[in-house]
Amino acid sequence: MTGTASFQFVSRSIMARVIRVREDLVTYDGWCWLDVYQLDARGDAVDRRTIFVRPAGLRATA
Repeated sequence: MTGTASFQFVSRSIMARVIRVREDLVTYDGWCWLDVYQLDARGDAVDRRTIFVRPAGLRATA
């Protein structure tokens, strides 16, 4: 996640694994809530978070 996905990641980007899209939470058009596992440099989950992002700003990695 970088600043293109959400203002909360402008100064510090994170890697995350998406658990689910939160369709039960109200949001603005073009934005969504995600439950994710925040990953460390090795790709291990270190924290579970709910984040508010623009899907158009997300980038998938293999």
